[in-house]
Amino acid sequence: MPTPIKMPALSPTMEEGTLAKWLVKEGDTVSAGDIMAEIETDKATMEFEAVDEGTIAKIEIPEGSEGVKVGTVIALLAGDGEDAGEVAASAAPKEEAAAAPAKEAPKKSESASATQGEAAVPAARTAPKADGDRIIASPLAKRIAEQKGIDLSAVTGSGPNGRIVKADVEAASPGTAAKADAASAPSQAAASAPAPTATAASVPDFGIPYEAEKLNNVRKVIARRLTEAKQTIPHIYLTVDVRLDALLKLRGELNAALEPQGVKLSVNDLLIKALARALVQVPKCNVSFAGDELRKFSRADISVAVAAPSGLITPIVTDAGAKSISAISTEMKELAGKARDGKLQPHEYQGGTASLSNLGMFGIKQFDAVINPPQGMILAVGAGEKRPWVIDDALGVATVMSATGSFDHRAIDGADGADLMKVFKELCEAPLGLVA
Repeated sequence: MPTPIKMPALSPTMEEGTLAKWLVKEGDTVSAGDIMAEIETDKATMEFEAVDEGTIAKIEIPEGSEGVKVGTVIALLAGDGEDAGEVAASAAPKEEAAAAPAKEAPKKSESASATQGEAAVPAARTAPKADGDRIIASPLAKRIAEQKGIDLSAVTGSGPNGRIVKADVEAASPGTAAKADAASAPSQAAASAPAPTATAASVPDFGIPYEAEKLNNVRKVIARRLTEAKQTIPHIYLTVDVRLDALLKLRGELNAALEPQGVKLSVNDLLIKALARALVQVPKCNVSFAGDELRKFSRADISVAVAAPSGLITPIVTDAGAKSISAISTEMKELAGKARDGKLQPHEYQGGTASLSNLGMFGIKQFDAVINPPQGMILAVGAGEKRPWVIDDALGVATVMSATGSFDHRAIDGADGADLMKVFKELCEAPLGLVA
């Protein structure tokens, strides 16, 4: 019996995706771990690997198809002893009708696309166990799980017949997969409930000439998550002015010392380090509100806002408080490049305990950022500019930057948020503590 290859859920928020490119064709033989296709998710373009051996008997969804729902059969795999041609011929009549909507997706009108873009409940995943207690997982998934210390029995598989694949393991946390799934079930159910949203047909254009551009998957998710954040999270905003002269001087000295190694630090690299150190020193702000519990994190993972062609994405510098500034700089350059190319892996953008957004390079003086749920805070920093400043009891001129913290008031009290902003300011104004 042929094995159906289904559209996988390559991220926790993915409900549908674009089958960007097939890397195999009908008649090709594949083995577990072979890359079969490139799929555009709600975050990035990712590679989809085979989890079984066999021959591609039939490709149900052509490349370029948009709005392919998670769980939709995209191809059929003939196993040992099966004739790929016979499988394709017998499957064509009954599969053709089911695949028609996805095949026609690129041709649909604008109004039909708007309807198709509305949130839908992802197809339920099959349990990863079969034949007693045997866990079905791809060899690559097993290897990654062993390296990360993940219990596969606590991971839900998104592959054919519930098989655990690479993306499932990368999205799981060591020893916490089962607990996280149980804890997040109520919030996921609430998030999937349809909310009133505007459609193209319901928004008047008042006769003004315009060109309609269809939202890509990333922009749809950005719109949904930011709406959710502003509707469900009570934001509190706290702003401090930070004198940057000492930090800029230190940066210049460090860059001179690191030049032979080809490392050049940015101001943002030092701010990432300062925010991480501040969160470690003020642990009451390194938290997340999770319904009936408050999660207190033991390390500071900083999500950094990066503008990519497809939309905003936040790659993560893991345990930034414990890393050197040069290591943060090297890692951020690599992550930012992958973000712009749409090549970030799930573990590189999922998670984080707090975020940093810097618009200073655009000349923005000060702004309030929207919290990235389920995180508890985000720091928004503006441009460093020359301002009047009292220096040694005399009025002078200093380079000053405004920084605004947005805090989830359900999890973080105003006084604790103020304490974090105070520590962040002190670290920036006496920056030798960042390299100690």
